[in-house]
Amino acid sequence: MKVGLLSDVHANLPALEAVLEDMPPVDTVVCAGDVVGYNPWPAECLARVREVAAATVRGNHDRTVETPERYRANRMAEAGLEHARRELSGEGLGWLRDLPRATWFAGGRYHLVHSHPAPDREGAYVYPEEFPALDRHLEELVDEEDAALEGLVLGHTHVQGARSVDGRLVVNPGSVGQPRDGDPDAAYAVLDADAGEVDLRRVAYDVDRVAEAVERAGLPDRTAERLYRGE
Repeated sequence: MKVGLLSDVHANLPALEAVLEDMPPVDTVVCAGDVVGYNPWPAECLARVREVAAATVRGNHDRTVETPERYRANRMAEAGLEHARRELSGEGLGWLRDLPRATWFAGGRYHLVHSHPAPDREGAYVYPEEFPALDRHLEELVDEEDAALEGLVLGHTHVQGARSVDGRLVVNPGSVGQPRDGDPDAAYAVLDADAGEVDLRRVAYDVDRVAEAVERAGLPDRTAERLYRGE
């Protein structure tokens, strides 16, 4: 079973379009959250993710789109959420509101979450070099859910990576719409759920188109500037 893995789209439609065009044939697609925020196309990206993804979990920006003032210390984040709140319909806002914190896919063998898999650590960043420290939490998932856990997919850091942790695959497909690992190309991954293998992929997209739309939307200049540097 081949699964397309998306995360951290962040309302970047050109990046999402490039990823979906580049993605090889898969059996299903899942999204690890943060569909909206930062960039100019929240409604379009929400609609496209709803169309292609069989499962989507709630990211921190998805969770706070109706309360952008919670990001007052980060003007880029606050402005992106204010823009999303204006652009989204009530039905779209409701869809984001109803997203689960976590879910299972590939017959219950893989767990999908946006940030840290422990509910009491929601919002915590887990970078690829920290994946081995998730071993205890993976065992807790097995015990709590009585699951045959083969892997975990998460996002949030915008840093692409994969590692085997006690025989289980942990993957961050990277950010579609705002990479932060020094590579400006849009990031995603394709998981072979049966083999327990993942192909981490990158694809270039039209960053100039995003920068022009950022300016038209009145979003902060740095929202576009960081895309050129993958930061």
